[in-house]
Order: sequence, then C-alpha cells, then structure tokens
Amino acid sequence: MLNSFSDSYKSAGVDIEAGYASVNLMKEHVERTRVKGAFDALGGFGGLFLPDLSGMKEPVLVSGTDGVGTKLKLAFLLNRHDTIGIDCVAMCVNDIICSGAKPLFFLDYIACGKNSPEKIAQIVKGIADGCVSAGCALVGGETAEMPGFYKEDEYDLAGFSVGIVDRPKITDKTAMQVGDAIIGLESTGLHSNGFSLVRKVFNINNPDRLAIKVHGSEHTLGEILLAPTAIYVKPVLKAIENIKVSAISHITGGGFYENVPRSFPEHLAAVVKKDSYPVHPIFKLLQDTGHIPEHDMYNTFNMGIGMTLVVPKADAKDTLRIIGEAGQVCYQIGEVTERTDNGAVVIV
Repeated sequence: MLNSFSDSYKSAGVDIEAGYASVNLMKEHVERTRVKGAFDALGGFGGLFLPDLSGMKEPVLVSGTDGVGTKLKLAFLLNRHDTIGIDCVAMCVNDIICSGAKPLFFLDYIACGKNSPEKIAQIVKGIADGCVSAGCALVGGETAEMPGFYKEDEYDLAGFSVGIVDRPKITDKTAMQVGDAIIGLESTGLHSNGFSLVRKVFNINNPDRLAIKVHGSEHTLGEILLAPTAIYVKPVLKAIENIKVSAISHITGGGFYENVPRSFPEHLAAVVKKDSYPVHPIFKLLQDTGHIPEHDMYNTFNMGIGMTLVVPKADAKDTLRIIGEAGQVCYQIGEVTERTDNGAVVIV
C-alpha cells in the first residue's frame, strides 16, 4: 500500500488519493483492451508495446491525435460520461486507417477541475470500449486534476494513437482513375464535429431542451447529439485486405469539401450524389432550425457519411459486400471525375 498523501496539496484542491482510486477503478476497463504485444504496465511511466513485424518489408508507423471538442458540453449537461471516450478513440484511429494502417495502441489525457474517481472510470470505460472496437490496446494515460483552471464538474479529453502499415500497402492516391467508385460508410450522426454551431443553433443550455424527441427518430435530441462516433477500423481493414483502395477520407470538421480533397490528386474530383444514401433526420433539423445553407452543411458536418473509400468501379459491389459483412452500413455515393472549375468536390 502506498504511503502517499498530502493534506497540503489536498487543501489546494488536488487529491492525489482520488487519483489512485481512479486508477484502481479503471483497471478492469484497461484489461479489456489487451491485445497481442501489449505489456501489463498500467501505472508505469510509459506504455510498452511490442509490434508484430512479421511479413512486413518496410514497417511504417502512423500516428494520430485529437480531442472531443465542445461535444463534451453535452456530456456535462446530461451527466453521461460512458460514451464520450469512444469519440476520442474514434477521432484518432479513423485518421490512422486513412493511410491503410492498423492501430496498435492508444493513450488518453483527461484534465479535470476535480477528480471524481467514478466519473473518471466512466470516461475510461468509453475509451476502452473504443479501443476494443478498434482492436488496439489502451497502454497508458494521464489524469490531471487542475483546480481553478477547469470547473469542478468539467473536464477535457484528448488522445493519441499509433498504428502500423507495410510501406507497399500505404493507400496511394496516384492509382486513382476517372470512373472509380466512391464508397461512403454511414455515420452514427454528427460524430464529434461542428458542435459549436450545433449548440448555437439549438441554444443548448439545459438538459430539458435535450429531452425533446426529434421528428423522424425514436430518440431525443440529447441522445442523438451524444451518440458516439463510429469506429471504422475493422471494416476498412477488411476491405483493404481484399480490394485495391486508392484513397480513404475521414469526414470530420470541414465536411466533404475540406476532407475529401486531402486524399485526391490535384487533377481529379469527387462527384457525390446526395440522394444516393439516407440522411439522418438530425441534419435536416439542424439546417432548418439554423437556416444553414446547403453548402455550409456539407462544409461543416459529415451529412450521414463518416468515411469515404475510392475503389475501382469493377470492385464497387465487392467492396460494398465486404464492408457490409463486417457489420458496417455503406453505399456507393459517387464517382471520380476530371477536376474542373467546379472544384475538388461536387455535390449533386
């Protein structure tokens, strides 16, 4: 048993014993993320991981880091903290797979005004759920109690992940051709982007407003907004194993207009057919309530598609089947064309 306590530090608002309690409560969640290569090193100074490099010619590490943003305000209002960690993991690992890489491990950073061990454990539960979904290990993290910097009942959450891919298998946009199919993977809603605009449009400032049922949905506004970001790792990796995928785009902040061009060569463009897939009612509600122009909707939100893959036209049906069999709803939402003055993304 640690003989570690400080009444002086506690009087300043930092309870190191609460920190130890948080670690004890989160251990069961961390254990669920154990994968081959992960060490049992919770509580050490660094997370250890031994990657399996067998069969790789030139292993390349791919890293990603992100936070959850102002979506956290919804978690505070609803006092629900067990899913927000999924968002944190998703924002990192979904970026990593755009290079064709498999996420290996994840680390989190939680900064709070007051360390409530039960709340911290709930946050870590969500992080662990995300890691299990992504097939990566939670190898470490940091909980920082910062009184006077954050409100007592608020916190911030960020994460960092590392993946690996063999260099010859990195997605290669130079292989993209006119006529290639664009496959869209369905989102679970807003994911973790645009929440500053969302909060302004809906004037969200109390839990009662979040209890309103959304027309066309069985869920309340709060449930829809807090729905965690989809993690696309396993279905996308399955597609990459069987299909030549030339480009992958994670549709996050900036929507279609900002994210799709990041994976396209300069001479090609994406034509996206907005009626090729069903759009969650939350997007129409947002647009109508906030009087938001259609261009701004597609330039801020994912509009029902959280990730896009570009594959040869002849492989489109197989890609849809493979991703569908992996449990992910997807659609053929467009095609690749020559770029014109209309820009890199054309929504029709």
